[in-house]
This record gives sequence, C-alpha cells and structure tokens, in this order.
Amino acid sequence: MASASPAPARPVPPKLNPVRVRVPEEPVEARVQDFREIVHAYSREDAVLEAKRCIQCRRPWCVEACPITQDCREYIKLVAEEKFDEAAKVTVLDNPLATSLCKVCYRYCEESCVITKKGVPIAIRQLKRAALEFGNSDLAYVPSKPKGQRVAVVGGGPAGIMAAWELGIRGYSVTVFEQQNYPGGLMRTIPAYRMTDEDIRADLNRFRDLDVVWKTDVRVGTTLRAEDLLKEGYQAVFLSIGTSTHRVMEIPGENLPGVFPALSMLRAIHRGEYPELGQNIIVVGGGDVAMDSVRSAVRLAHGGHVRLVYRRSRDEMPADREEVHGAEEEHVEFVFQKAPVRIVGKDHVEGLVVQSMTLGPPDAKGRRTPIPVPGSEETLPCDTLIVAVGQRADLEGFSRELDLKVASGGWPEGKGPGYATSVPGVFAAGGKSVVYAMGTASEAAKAVDAYLCGLRGETPALRPDPLGAAVPYKLPPGYTAPIRD
Repeated sequence: MASASPAPARPVPPKLNPVRVRVPEEPVEARVQDFREIVHAYSREDAVLEAKRCIQCRRPWCVEACPITQDCREYIKLVAEEKFDEAAKVTVLDNPLATSLCKVCYRYCEESCVITKKGVPIAIRQLKRAALEFGNSDLAYVPSKPKGQRVAVVGGGPAGIMAAWELGIRGYSVTVFEQQNYPGGLMRTIPAYRMTDEDIRADLNRFRDLDVVWKTDVRVGTTLRAEDLLKEGYQAVFLSIGTSTHRVMEIPGENLPGVFPALSMLRAIHRGEYPELGQNIIVVGGGDVAMDSVRSAVRLAHGGHVRLVYRRSRDEMPADREEVHGAEEEHVEFVFQKAPVRIVGKDHVEGLVVQSMTLGPPDAKGRRTPIPVPGSEETLPCDTLIVAVGQRADLEGFSRELDLKVASGGWPEGKGPGYATSVPGVFAAGGKSVVYAMGTASEAAKAVDAYLCGLRGETPALRPDPLGAAVPYKLPPGYTAPIRD
C-alpha cells in the first residue's frame, strides 16, 4: 500500500523585527531656517525593508483603527513584494486624500500596530507615501452610471472632499461650495514643512472624470442658505462647515498690536505672506494649531525665543506627539500649568500675565481639570503673542430649523441617523482631524445616498469600485469592528 502523502507545511510567519527603518529627516539646524519639508520619503529599498517588518496580522488591527478603513495591511504587503503600482492602486482605492494623508495623517493605524508591544510600530504612513511615489498614483476615479440627482456640499475641506468623492463615484452630480479660493479647508493652514498645496492638487486631480464641480469664493450661510440650495434643485445638501473661526481667550489686552490669532497667521504663512514677528514669542494653547504656530514662529524669528504656554501638563496636551517632539527638537520652551490672565502693554504687547494651575480630577475627555493657584500670578515678557486656544464653526446664517449639534471640537453635526439634520435632505458632519472628518463624512455620504435612493424607490448598494472594477467595495479579510478613541 502506498504511503500517505506528507501534510503540507504550514506557512511560517515572519519573525517580529522591533526596529523601524529610519525615516529620513532634515537636520534641525537646517530645517528651522525656512519652511522646507522636514520628513522625506523612504528610498525604494528602505520602503521594502520596512514593509517586510509587517507580520500581516490575520485581524487587521491597523485597518480597524483607521477612520476611513484604509487597507494599509494590503498596500504594505504589496510594497514588501515590490509591487508599487498595485500598492498605489490599493492606497487610492479607499482614500481620496492619500497624497495629503501620507504627510499629515495622525497614524491611528500605527497606534494599533501589534509590533508596538515589542518595539516601534510599522511606519505605515511612510509606506503609503512610498506606494504613491514609486507606484503609478496618477489614476482617475470612475463614476457609476449617472443617477440624475444633484447634491450640494457646503465646505471644501477634508469632510467635503470625502463626501464629494463618495457621492461622485456613485454617479451623483456634486457641487462643492467653498468660501476660500481653493478647496482644502483647514488643510490650507498646515505649514509647508509638513505638506503643500501641491499635495492637495495631486489628490483632487484624481477627481477629473467625476461629475464634481468646485465653486470657490462662495460662502453659504450669508447670501445663500442651506435650505435655498434645496429650492434651487439640489436633492440633498451635506454641510461640512469645519472650524474656520478662532476662539479668543476673553482676557484684557487681547486686541493689542502684536497679538495674532493663530489661524489667520497660519493662513497667511501658507500663502507665502510671512508676518513680522518679534524675538520673544509666546504661543498659548496645547493643540495641533498651537504646534504649527510655535514651529512656524521658530522659522520666522530666526534665533528668537519661542515659548508655548499651556494650562495643563504635557500628558494632557491634545497635540500629536510627533509634532510636540519636533517642537522640542527645535528648542521651543514649554511652560506647563500656566493659564493666561491678561495681556499687558501700552501701544504693543509687552507681556502675558499667567497664573499657576494645579490639576484636579479628569474631565469628560479624561484630561485633568486645571484649578487656579491663588497668589501665583507672574508676568512672562513677550513682544509677540499668538493665540491658539481652539477653533469653532462660523454658523452665521445657518437656520435654527436645522437643529445642529455643535461637537466638543466646535464643528456642527446633524443629530439624526447618518448625521441627518431636522431638515429633510440636509446632513452635517465633521471631525477632530483630517482623517476623522473624512470618516464621518463617509458615513454621512452613505446616508445621503440612502436618502436619495429612497426618493428614486431603490435600495442602497455598496460603494462601487472607485477605479471602475466590477467588484464593489468590501472590508478586508479578518476585519471585525472599528477601533475608535
């Protein structure tokens, strides 16, 4: 009797390598001289080496942590196999802002990477960039059969762009209304050392075959209301207003010359209009806009003293850890547990009076509540003060009938399922970062599609393949549930 054939050998998983391939960066002494790009791309060889560190988990933790369910596990696998064209295709397949996000995404995927248990997580964002730079990323999105229905998107930031993409590939005719002169929203306050308008243009170029029209320099809410768009023939409206207005500290002296709102300053810098700053600069705030402000100030002060004042501790700072580390490398001085009380000066800002804070119990976000310490006031001298204490949406002209909920981060949302507002056919959403705003916009766009399908008497279908393949979008194998903080 013939002997039985040996059982097939089980595949051997790759050995876990805890050491990340170094990401190339500009030296500190060179990069602080101007707004040159700081982080550079991997070489092809280094990208392949880094991608081979991925152990290709059966459950794609990285994908589950991504607000737009970017299939990073798959494009990493393809980079490891040196299939850069295929990797680029996977990257843009579910991410219409892939070129921008490979520079500025906050890498929630990396936070969930299992390699973190033993070492440094896979450089997922850098491998996305490698896929786009070494593969063919000049692809065009393909619309489905025209639905014969029009949708208005108010706001051309990340959420508006995502919604326009989701609806455009489904065959809707989309018009995006943007109050600035070019789409991008708050991405156009991000300094050039992180990303540029060219990155946004590369992403929007893939929209060229979609029925998406961009109407810039139009502010909906003043001369044109959201409800008016429904009367003008749009069957649905998506509001992605964002947080384009800066918050104020509401303390004496805030209107003194030399006091700058952070968003206004960053927009000017992004346009190449550099403000005249002094040599003793204070930035108030602890978020990402504050980080962009202090690091921009370093580049404009040319050797000046730049400090960041924050009322909580370093652990409570909401800013991205990578940006905080970059600011420390660039010799920004951090002053923690100090809250602004008033700004002093006669004809120009001369100093910021602060009060020490002790930290009490955690608030709703888990951050410890700052409590003033009596008799602890002191004056920090400065000749420039940049206010970066948060943003909010400008809701002037938006009807109360919409019954919008303002999220803790300042953007408006619809209270109903799929971010529907109280006005039928109007939806609203946003998010705390570029990719989170895209994620909520994707959910809202699906709800818009379901609403419009109902008007047509049809059942909603899965998202079609954005590049024209016959197979609709599907989650990667092993995906179970989203991971959200």
